[in-house]
Amino acid sequence: MKTHLPRLAAAMTPFPYSTTPDASLDDARALLAEHGFHHLPVVADGAVVGLVHGERLAPTTTGSVAEHCRPVACVVDIETPLAELLEQMVAAHADAAVVLRHGHLAGVFTATDACRAFAVLLRELSPEPGDDLVA
Repeated sequence: MKTHLPRLAAAMTPFPYSTTPDASLDDARALLAEHGFHHLPVVADGAVVGLVHGERLAPTTTGSVAEHCRPVACVVDIETPLAELLEQMVAAHADAAVVLRHGHLAGVFTATDACRAFAVLLRELSPEPGDDLVA
């Protein structure tokens, strides 16, 4: 049986919103809440310079995005095989990766996206209820 491996473009959160380093944390939190995201790319002069993680921002935290964003551990092209990206994320202990298309922000791939893609793959491997994978 040939199993369909999910492509990065289908598994990532596409065309996410972004913020700038000089934006306020209140603005970043509002954008995250409005769209249900947990990771917000930080872009300066057309390049991704970091990520803001909404779960790590207490409601009382103040300041600019630049003060609270962290560097991106994984940046990949949208054509990167999903298995290769997952290996990079594991090696970097990263919970998110920035995805570029022709050098421009195309999406974010998170641990949640990885779990979702893995669930799809497991369903394809064992489509019948009660069929357990034997190790």
